[in-house]
Amino acid sequence: MHDTAYYLSEPEYRSSCVVFASPHSGSDYSPDFLRQSVLDRHAIRSSEDAFVDLLFDAAPDHGAPFLKAAAPRAYIDLNRGVDELDPAVIYGARRQGHNPRVTSGLGVIPRVVANGRAIYRGKLTAQEAQDRIDRHWHPYHARLHALLEESHDRFGQAILVDCHSMPHEALEGIARRGQPRPEIVLGDRFGASARSDLVDQIEAAFTSVGLTVSRNTPFAGAYVTQTYGRPSRGQHAIQIEIDRSLYMDEVQIRPNRQFATFRRVLRDVIADIAAIGTDRTRLAAE
Repeated sequence: MHDTAYYLSEPEYRSSCVVFASPHSGSDYSPDFLRQSVLDRHAIRSSEDAFVDLLFDAAPDHGAPFLKAAAPRAYIDLNRGVDELDPAVIYGARRQGHNPRVTSGLGVIPRVVANGRAIYRGKLTAQEAQDRIDRHWHPYHARLHALLEESHDRFGQAILVDCHSMPHEALEGIARRGQPRPEIVLGDRFGASARSDLVDQIEAAFTSVGLTVSRNTPFAGAYVTQTYGRPSRGQHAIQIEIDRSLYMDEVQIRPNRQFATFRRVLRDVIADIAAIGTDRTRLAAE
């Protein structure tokens, strides 16, 4: 049983309306959960956004809070809705219409990790699924909602940067012929979750350090961006996906030789993104 739902790092002084969050980098694997799974500790980590919490931990240094999950994605997926229940892994669950994420085993209580490997031998009880949701999903989202409300009240606007990583192989075939392969994918649900000029500025923060950026392909954002992106009320949500091969050995699930360098580069990006939310005069005018 996991005792902590999330970890929150806050700045000494909140100077930016930006909120950084990482719902998939949780790595508190309880012994009970590992005993439930047919996978070993290494295999079960394949769906984790490993080390993303370390890559973005400089956010508070630039006046922005950083919220990160405690429990791993394989245990509960905080980038899914509470109604995304999979009957194939939860007794008594009812499928709510056609949902490709649930069908593929990636509901709020995942059935599989990367490459479709099953996590369990059988099913979980509905009570256990609800316990996970109550102990982890609701506290995380309550805190995220509160952070965004604080930003909106203080600055008149809130910008959520939802931090993720993606397998290198996920980018195969994405680049147009003759064009460099994207290293960063920004998801704004094709303009529905964030104002375009804000996404332009975030893209510029990455390109300024030499990273190649694409938008919405192959990842446009899921539950978090869909739920919290409300541009009409001054609340924006942008998903960031980073190619894991830039900083980690994906097979061994450990930092590679470029990790420290990439982390330093990303600190400049974080500073630029946080700065987007510090100009109160400009934000008020918009």
